[in-house]
Amino acid sequence: MTEQTDAGGFTAQERAAIKQRAAELKAEAKRAKGAEKAAAEAADVLAKIAQMPDGDRAMAERLHAIVAEVAPTLSPKLYYGQPGYARAGKVVVFFRSGQLDKTRYSTFGVSAEAALDEENGFWPTSYALIEPNEEAWERVREVVRRAAG
Repeated sequence: MTEQTDAGGFTAQERAAIKQRAAELKAEAKRAKGAEKAAAEAADVLAKIAQMPDGDRAMAERLHAIVAEVAPTLSPKLYYGQPGYARAGKVVVFFRSGQLDKTRYSTFGVSAEAALDEENGFWPTSYALIEPNEEAWERVREVVRRAAG
């Protein structure tokens, strides 16, 4: 069952995500540049992961470790209140907590910045995660590697 929308067409969760993103952009504008900014953004992502419910926290921690290993050029950055990993300030891959979003699965996704274009003109932009096994994590690792370019 989906959550009812108000007259504006957004659910309460969608409105909260929009407000979170506006707060993120405001905080970014106030931050210093360079290493200090990167450290603050990484701390924000780790704090968000630490706040997640157990199952989602474990998946977010695993994704965080994978990105650090196979795509160290991507920088942690909050993206609509959830962990994201960016190149030149633009998010390339991200994680959405299903428990925080009140959905049946969490999501690992890629943005338009990801280098995943296929010759046939068809490629995935998000994946559902429910207790992924090692084979699934290996696929995530490969997507992150390819997305980072």
